[in-house]
Amino acid sequence: MHRSRLAAALAAALIALCPTLTRAETETEPPAATWQQAESMPTLVSALELWLDKTTDWPRRDAPPRIRLVSPWQAAARQGATASFQRGKLRGLYDPERVEILLVRPWSPRSAQDVSVLLHELVHHRQVPHHWYCPAAQELSAYRLQDSWLSEQGLEANVNWIAVVLDAGCTPRDIHP
Repeated sequence: MHRSRLAAALAAALIALCPTLTRAETETEPPAATWQQAESMPTLVSALELWLDKTTDWPRRDAPPRIRLVSPWQAAARQGATASFQRGKLRGLYDPERVEILLVRPWSPRSAQDVSVLLHELVHHRQVPHHWYCPAAQELSAYRLQDSWLSEQGLEANVNWIAVVLDAGCTPRDIHP
């Protein structure tokens, strides 16, 4: 009996002398995603490449692409054959001949939507060595990866999936009997 009282007294003393933290004090914010901590474009690209390494079978290329921020009219002038048939505002494009990604201003490395455009274009950089029946055939997998990445950020891609799937089929559009 004496031992149980002693144990109870010691337990009470420990509780009194060693206060516990409240639940709110013990819950910590999850660490910011690696992309959010990037302080330069090469660091950001590296974070996105690591995500792609884990998420897709498209192998990383030996050399990273050159990345430039351009005005909407500069991007439209370069769009040409590399154009996505996805309707809407042009946000970025990959030029396989120049091994270059163009990101359309305004673009921010702190915006998940903007960073997802860079990720989409990095997918195209990985796709270059492979055969495609038409340029639009590459878009479906690039948009799916972009949407998956955004989903991890709690967001979703603003994509016309019907148009992307139809365009990825590489069928002629102007068929008349």
